[in-house]
Amino acid sequence: MCCSSWSLFLPLLLLVVPISCFPPCVSSSIGSYHVNKNKNNQAPPNNMDPSEAETLFNIMDSMSSDHTWRISFPNPCNSASSWPGIECKPGQNDKLLHVSRLDFGSPPNPSCKTTATFPSQVFTLPYLQSLFFFHCFTQTKTNISLPLLSHPSNASSLQQLSLRSNPALVGPIPSQISSLHSLQILTLSQNRLAGRIPVQIFSLNSLVHLDLSYNLLTGPIPPQLGSLRNLVGLDLSYNSLSGSIPDTIGQMGLLQKFDLSSNFLVGNIPDSIEKLNSLVFMALSSNRLGGKFPQGLAKLQSLQYFIMDDNPMFIPLPEEFGKLMKLQELRVANSGYSGTIPTSFSHLTNLSTLSLQNNRLTGEIPEGFGSLSHIYHLNLSRNMLAGIVPFNSIFLKRLGRNLDLSANPGLCLSPSEAYGVKIGVNVCGTNRTVSTIQPFNKSEAPSGLCKSLFLLCFILCTSVLALHHISFSA
Repeated sequence: MCCSSWSLFLPLLLLVVPISCFPPCVSSSIGSYHVNKNKNNQAPPNNMDPSEAETLFNIMDSMSSDHTWRISFPNPCNSASSWPGIECKPGQNDKLLHVSRLDFGSPPNPSCKTTATFPSQVFTLPYLQSLFFFHCFTQTKTNISLPLLSHPSNASSLQQLSLRSNPALVGPIPSQISSLHSLQILTLSQNRLAGRIPVQIFSLNSLVHLDLSYNLLTGPIPPQLGSLRNLVGLDLSYNSLSGSIPDTIGQMGLLQKFDLSSNFLVGNIPDSIEKLNSLVFMALSSNRLGGKFPQGLAKLQSLQYFIMDDNPMFIPLPEEFGKLMKLQELRVANSGYSGTIPTSFSHLTNLSTLSLQNNRLTGEIPEGFGSLSHIYHLNLSRNMLAGIVPFNSIFLKRLGRNLDLSANPGLCLSPSEAYGVKIGVNVCGTNRTVSTIQPFNKSEAPSGLCKSLFLLCFILCTSVLALHHISFSA
């Protein structure tokens, strides 16, 4: 079971890796500072601007009590006197070192005080490019706040801002976040942020990844979303967003990941989605979407994962799914689909997971399903399917417990294949449900050793009986 679970999440993990690698990717482009000779064979800078150092120490004192920072690390940008979670780089126009990255909360980075609140002065560090707070604000309620900057360019260096898993981070997403003009990655996930998504956030034209998942956000998704033309990853899942998916989603031609799961969205998937030629992952589960699919669904030829369980669709399954040749996972369970399973699904040779359970599907299982060599998770349970299960013993053994055909009273399994795994259907012509007890077949007849042991046992038993008979006669 463990192995099959690992196999199930591996493709999603591979999908997320390009997005989750952004911190080191950005960091490497920023360049952490090491004490080396520069190109002109001159000694590198070794000092910080005093005002910048003072700001840094004020931030550290307010956030963490791990050390007496000023005493323990008097020269925090010096590699001999720095701590995990800080990176520095030399300035281009001076001979000083500047803070370029700060991490808080996750070891070995500085831990956060229980009284820590969001340090707005962090945005005044003029060369800061990456800022991370993970599980940092856990007890004292706090808000994201940005200071009033005398020069907006002071905050233009920040490229990545990440606040994840902070249960005491509350309140709205401030509209002033739009002043961070160089921001490429904005992650505000697993907090308790509330209110509407500020329209101003969609003026951040450099954004490539936006993650606002697992919060308490409400209201509609602003149509201005389509102005983020460079966006590669969008995750607004697990909020309380309402309204329809904006048609402007089709303007985001570089989008690869699109997750709006677990909201209160209604209406159809907009037709403009056919323009997302780079889309690899789309998740819309647990909403209130219904009606028809886009006519151009088959144009999404890069799509590998389509996850749309738990929506009141109440339509036949679209044939167009069978034209998405790169599709690896198709999950549309518990959504009221009716009619037969399209035979075109048998053409999905890369398919590894197919979940169609708890719908109103009728007819037979397409015979071609037994030829899907990559599939390892197939759930067709709780439908109204009928006929003989078109799978041989090799297919049944390969899927094992990852095959579920239960609660389809009209289905039955050929007697010649009725052993090895429990799939929840009767054997054709009997009332016997397929058992996990596997009888011997010809290839599993007793071996020569077993025969020898049996013969030895027979001889011993015969001898004992003979001795007993002699003793009794005497």
